[in-house]
Amino acid sequence: MKVLIINGSPHSKGNTATALNEMVKIFDSEEIESRIIHVGNKLVRGCIACGKCHELGSCVFKDIVNETAPLFEEADGLVVGTPVYYASANATTIAFLDRLFFSTHFDKTMKVGAGVVIARRAGTTATFDELNKYFSISQMPIATSQYWNNGFGLSEGEVIQDGEGLQTMRILARNMIFLMKSIALGKEKFGLPKKEEWIVTNFIR
Repeated sequence: MKVLIINGSPHSKGNTATALNEMVKIFDSEEIESRIIHVGNKLVRGCIACGKCHELGSCVFKDIVNETAPLFEEADGLVVGTPVYYASANATTIAFLDRLFFSTHFDKTMKVGAGVVIARRAGTTATFDELNKYFSISQMPIATSQYWNNGFGLSEGEVIQDGEGLQTMRILARNMIFLMKSIALGKEKFGLPKKEEWIVTNFIR
C-alpha cells in the first residue's frame, strides 16, 4: 500500500516535517510505502479557473502539481501537512491543493485523507477544517487520531517537545493504515459504492 505525504511548509526540516516523519516511522514499521513531497519551498501559482484541465487532462501550468498528480492517483492515502499562517494553511499549500484536486479527474473515492497542522499557538482547528474539506468533497474517508491532528512549535525542532502531538501523529498513522487495509478488503469483497450521474444544480440560471 502507498501513502503520499505533502509537506506544505517552506522548511523541509521544520516542525511540520518532524510531525510528518513521526508518521513515516509507523508506515515503515508496518511496511507501508510512503513518500514525502516538499511543496512549500516551490513556486506554485493559484488556479486561474481557465478550465483547460478538462481538455488537457492536467493543469495548464507545468509544475509540481502535475508531477505529483500520478503519485496521488497511485496512492491509497494522502497526508497533507501545513504550518498555520493567520489561522489558515499557508498560501502555497492551498494553491497546490486547489489545482491538484481540481485538475485531476481520476476517481478519488475511498482514498484515505489526513490533514496535519502545526502552529506556534493557535489557528490549528480552523486550518484542520480547511484541509479536511478537500477530502470530504472527494468522497475520501478522513483518518482521525486521539485528538485533532495538530502539533505545536515555532523554532525548528520545538515540536519534539510536544509529546502529545507526536503521539497523535503515531496514532493517526496506525488508524490510517487500518482504514486503508479495511477499505482494500471491502473493495475486494463488495466493490466501490454505486455511482450516480452527477446532478449539478446552479443557484443562478
